[in-house]
Amino acid sequence: MGDQARPFKIPESVLVVVHTPRREVLLIERADAPGFWQSVTGSKDHPDEPLALTAAREVWEETGIHCAEGTPLAQCLRPWGIVNEYDIYPRYLHRYAPGVLRNREHLFGLCVPEPVTPVLSPREHTAWRWLPWREAADACYSPSNAEAILLLPQFMG
Repeated sequence: MGDQARPFKIPESVLVVVHTPRREVLLIERADAPGFWQSVTGSKDHPDEPLALTAAREVWEETGIHCAEGTPLAQCLRPWGIVNEYDIYPRYLHRYAPGVLRNREHLFGLCVPEPVTPVLSPREHTAWRWLPWREAADACYSPSNAEAILLLPQFMG
């Protein structure tokens, strides 16, 4: 089984680039990997969970920003129609079922009116910062996260 008899993670996830109209991007630092800056990410809770629900749930869990259906920011959470497929980092393989080596990551953007102070879950993230989009891309540990941030201008319409 996964950590502490928890169910295995589903190898289908979301990456949400939280940004402002001025292309400032929110990055959060992983608690289990100091220096690992990233956007909001997370896996589906169950195979049938809609991706938009996964994205809104992860944004809420990791930042305290409400963007689920029925909230003012709901229309600001947008799928980008891009899916990255990548090898799961070896240090995280134990969270997945035996033989699962790759993850499918669906990209979303969430435009907030201005930089907000996120409410972090201390077991997941220890720090946050807002950076101009190019600097944010340079600060990301994950190449797929950096690439997603560099796509931001084309998704801002």
